[in-house]
Amino acid sequence: MTTTSDSPTDGRVFRPAVLDLGDALLRPWGRGLDVPGGVVPALVAASTDPDIARWNPLDSADPAAAEAYLDRCDAHWADGTMAAFAVTDAACGILLGNAFLRWNNQADGIAMVGYWLLAAARGRGLATRAATAVTRWAVETADARRIELFHAVGNDRSCRVAERAGFPYEGTLRASWRFDGRDYQDEHLHARLASDPDPDLG
Repeated sequence: MTTTSDSPTDGRVFRPAVLDLGDALLRPWGRGLDVPGGVVPALVAASTDPDIARWNPLDSADPAAAEAYLDRCDAHWADGTMAAFAVTDAACGILLGNAFLRWNNQADGIAMVGYWLLAAARGRGLATRAATAVTRWAVETADARRIELFHAVGNDRSCRVAERAGFPYEGTLRASWRFDGRDYQDEHLHARLASDPDPDLG
């Protein structure tokens, strides 16, 4: 006897994958991730980057916090609710940044995307390519129908990434998020639909 499920979240799960950007690989964060010098020291170091600390504060300021983050990543990969990718150099494997997705409304197919890059990896379009790649992957493998992107109004660099990655500006969310414990700040909302064409990154 064959049974079927009518759950609205059937198929809307994130499963571990490696995404190849040519010069960089997007690899699942977790205890099994191998980067030169060790994944825990790499995460601790990333948390001290001034731009990351300002716009994307990391809960990895010490080894115990970094290990807890990796455990959470493994748990989210296991239940399919979040996909956190380490952006690594394809040739030497060093950590370059992060790209992630999580469900805002899994039943309705609404996810959000985020990213950060270390200073040495900025300025070559990598954040745009990573955001585009994980968005395409979410649409093709997890049935995401709408992917949202939020950034602080003052984060002009992230706004440019959103526009280049094909996420049109949809509005300003007032006093919507606290960055690193500061007062609530306004955010821009950008979004892409599964039916939107991929951006031309040529």
